[in-house]
Amino acid sequence: MSLLKTLAPKEGSTHYPKRVGRGIGSGLGGTAGKGHKGQLARTGGRVRRGFEGGQTPMHRRLPKFGFSNVDFATNYDIVNIGQLELLSGEITPETLNQQGIVGKGLVKILGNGELKKALTVKAHKFSASAKNAIESAGGKVEVIK
Repeated sequence: MSLLKTLAPKEGSTHYPKRVGRGIGSGLGGTAGKGHKGQLARTGGRVRRGFEGGQTPMHRRLPKFGFSNVDFATNYDIVNIGQLELLSGEITPETLNQQGIVGKGLVKILGNGELKKALTVKAHKFSASAKNAIESAGGKVEVIK
């Protein structure tokens, strides 16, 4: 049983704070690690985010129109037909998930790679090249709603 008075931080997890401006022997005397003159050497010498030294800042120079809310974006897990070559039988998003190829979201099949087998592929979306490649290999394409 450990007592409250015996509790201490883990070995090596704490450090002494840097003591700046305490003489030349400390290594951080004189200018206290701030260099000579200039805005960053002054007290409170940082500037707010977006400040460009008095020049009209970027957020005021650029035109403002439109808005894309990424919260409502539809994200697809991408699978290329080259990856389907390694599988066999009917391929669904569930089988792809079990193989660890995609997550549990929506699946889109793209036409990168070669397919030589006849496969039945079910997915939420297909690119035109993927659809052609699967059908030309003798397979079937089914779109899941």
